[in-house]
Amino acid sequence: MLSLLALQGCIWIEDTTDLRAFVADRSSRPVGEIPPLPEFKPYEAFVYEGSSLRNPFRAMVPEVAVAPEIVSEVFPDPDRIPEYLERYAVDNLSMVGTITSPLNADQFFALVRDPLGEVHRVQMGDFLGLDSGQVVGLDERRIELSEIVSNGRGGWMKRPRFITLPETD
Repeated sequence: MLSLLALQGCIWIEDTTDLRAFVADRSSRPVGEIPPLPEFKPYEAFVYEGSSLRNPFRAMVPEVAVAPEIVSEVFPDPDRIPEYLERYAVDNLSMVGTITSPLNADQFFALVRDPLGEVHRVQMGDFLGLDSGQVVGLDERRIELSEIVSNGRGGWMKRPRFITLPETD
């Protein structure tokens, strides 16, 4: 039974009039013209004679190297031993809260979480971040840092930076 089902698709059909009608219809239609190939221009050789001209990649006027005058009173202290939180970028540190000292109510600390999830106590004068950021201001909502960064001309400049306590819903 299975072999009869498989052979059913192989049955020869004697009536091919629809196929002949289709071929006759297509053959009776007008045939379009194929456009001729475009005419190609022959290759003309070109000899470059600009070797005697000025090199366009060299300056017309000789460059005079001028050493920038570096006068900066701000610079990172190379002799200072880096603190633990200076291993991490400021963007990877987050403020998680504040506390006051039980012995002295005027002493205020911020709590900072590092990328490893550890929480550290930070006070005025501590250093954070990769750019020698020193804590210059603390309140319940944010830590204010003063970072020392390159000014792009061989010197240094101070830049303010903040770490804020995230808003809670």
